[in-house]
Amino acid sequence: MPSTDAPSSLSGSGSGSGSGFASASVPRHLARGGVGFGALIGAFALLPVLGPAALLLAPVGLVALRGCPMCWAIGLAETVSRGRLRRECTDGRCELKPAR
Repeated sequence: MPSTDAPSSLSGSGSGSGSGFASASVPRHLARGGVGFGALIGAFALLPVLGPAALLLAPVGLVALRGCPMCWAIGLAETVSRGRLRRECTDGRCELKPAR
């Protein structure tokens, strides 16, 4: 049986403090992406030169990307849209509207 209760905030990504994926600024987010993707690419590109020790760069890349490349991409979209969109919820229906 479906519930008729409407949540006031979906997944904690309301107009409050924001999401766990977004960064404080776009340049900071892009820098994290550069470090993360660079470390992941370096881990596999340096494998013939450094051997298995090169794989130690992979965790560095995953930490910089906060877990996965898709998480970083979602965070980029959230970081870019922060301050441009806001969510208004009335009568159990939520809509995205431009910030004023």
